[in-house]
Amino acid sequence: MRTALTIAGSDSGGGAGIQADLKTFAAHRVYGTSALTAVTAQNTLGVTAWQALPADLVTAQIEAVDADFDLGAIKVGMLANAAIVEAVAAAIVELELANVVVDPVMIAKGGDRLLEIDAVDAIRRELLPHTRVVTPNVPEAEALTGMTIVSIEDMRAAGERILSFGPRVVLVKGGHLDGPESVDVAVTTDGSFDLRGPRHDTSSTHGTGCTLSSAIAANLALGMEVRAALERAREYLDGAIRHAPGLGRGHGPLGHFWRVY
Repeated sequence: MRTALTIAGSDSGGGAGIQADLKTFAAHRVYGTSALTAVTAQNTLGVTAWQALPADLVTAQIEAVDADFDLGAIKVGMLANAAIVEAVAAAIVELELANVVVDPVMIAKGGDRLLEIDAVDAIRRELLPHTRVVTPNVPEAEALTGMTIVSIEDMRAAGERILSFGPRVVLVKGGHLDGPESVDVAVTTDGSFDLRGPRHDTSSTHGTGCTLSSAIAANLALGMEVRAALERAREYLDGAIRHAPGLGRGHGPLGHFWRVY
């Protein structure tokens, strides 16, 4: 059985963060381990409070897991502040962790900030050079590049700029743009390609970014090449949205085990 590690924050509502990541790993028959970076008090309506953990405790969790498990992939989500970004990047380098998928979480679905502003530069400088796949949405891509993104071509240009920061693949997610299709743009050193699917009229979108990135990590842990890992992750996310359980009074969680049920 393949094993993956999620380095992310906890969502008390269970729809995003390490909870979504571990569900996604399990749905792919990948054994999930975790290193907690922050505790959030949140539900489908929003985040009411959060507290980052000490950076050395985050490092200790990563080291403990790596010392006992053969990790096939690493998913990185909420990092909260620059100290944790730097600690995680240092652990990736020191432990030679492979198949790193970074979801640069900055803003929660309800609009609450989950990353201190000064940590954005740390992600660019310290983390992205050691990343195999980075999956920013449009606002995150704008924060990383300083660009304004209103079209698919803008997404492609932003992806090319983010690629210059060091990751091997950039997937700019287009869920925030308008149109009948949801279009993600993948940019690699060999060119770019689009991932397209129907845009669903639903409020069950909590944890979509976490779920997509952890599905990519699970597929990489299973030995897939990057393009196949991206395509299969999009298919899985589409099913999880379509089979959402309809819980909560805000942005509801996904149906992570739709293939099982």
